[in-house]
Amino acid sequence: MEEPADGGDGAAACGDAGPDAGDACTDAGAGADFDSATVPGFDPTLRETCTGQCVPREPLGWSEPALVWIGPPDRAPDCPAAAPSVGYEGHADFTATAPRPCPACLCDPPDASCELPAAWSAYASFPCDVPGAAETPFAAPEGWDGSCTSANAIAAGQPCDGALCAQSLEIPAPRVLPGSCAPRIAESPESPEEPAGAGSFAILARACTGPAFAPCADPRMTCTPAPPTGDAAPPEGFLTCIYHEGEQDCPATYQDRHVFYAGAEDTRGCAPCDCDEPTGGTCSVLASAFSDNACSQFAVGVVVSSEAPICTGIVAGTALGSKSASIVSLDPGTCAPTGGEPTGGVALLGAATFCCRPEPIPDPVPA
Repeated sequence: MEEPADGGDGAAACGDAGPDAGDACTDAGAGADFDSATVPGFDPTLRETCTGQCVPREPLGWSEPALVWIGPPDRAPDCPAAAPSVGYEGHADFTATAPRPCPACLCDPPDASCELPAAWSAYASFPCDVPGAAETPFAAPEGWDGSCTSANAIAAGQPCDGALCAQSLEIPAPRVLPGSCAPRIAESPESPEEPAGAGSFAILARACTGPAFAPCADPRMTCTPAPPTGDAAPPEGFLTCIYHEGEQDCPATYQDRHVFYAGAEDTRGCAPCDCDEPTGGTCSVLASAFSDNACSQFAVGVVVSSEAPICTGIVAGTALGSKSASIVSLDPGTCAPTGGEPTGGVALLGAATFCCRPEPIPDPVPA
């Protein structure tokens, strides 16, 4: 089998053959200055087939090259005739709106109550805490509401281990039942207007695609849209770019990196108002003891605070026939407010990376 002639000899042969040599000579001449041996798969018959621009093929996983316009949304052009279909629109350069101010949180006073002391005791001594002194219960019924009761009455002159049982009377401290506080929002003099959405993007990206194009002669290149006439540079204002979902690094053949987003999600808000447990509550009660069983013959009366129990002396041997109690004061305390702080944020959604060919450098203007 004869060895094929190289491009130069082929061109010379066609030159000698004259005008009747046909397409074979045309193809040989067109490829005479291209080193086809270094490009496997090179097909010289495709040199003039691509009517757009031949650019490097996209890496695996990237979209085919498209024409991409990047600029202010109100100046976005229609897709050019060579690539009339909008294949993608995304956004960049986001500015969030100012968040709505969060209101201050307050707490109403606790719904506290004062629990009356019921476990009264008489001691055969004064003061009450003398070591070895006999203690005689003078307790009120469980769940006592403070009304007159003769429960556990102690008779006049009742003895306890050789001493009179009733020489002093100990009354426990009442107890504050703190309850809980209801949170509320502080009223503001002005109600700010609701922010108009999450914010806005200053940049729009529009990718334009066209019908399938014929292949390029060089298998390492692919045919993409280009102006109908001119030097095959992208249309004015457009770049030739490849696309990949998410944020990606760019390959060496398309180094101009742009990241765009499908939109933004605004989850900003305010933490709900709440209240800590109540603190600082106090109460006091008037505790009275009577020598009869109907709370009519007064024997002793004291004001007892929730801060400490009290021991009061009585005439030794006095009868303790009945008792009563009533609330004198109740300070429910306070609750510290919680919540009201800003929560959430603005998240950009649907990231996409466009890697573009550098913009063509214009020819220098002649001097």
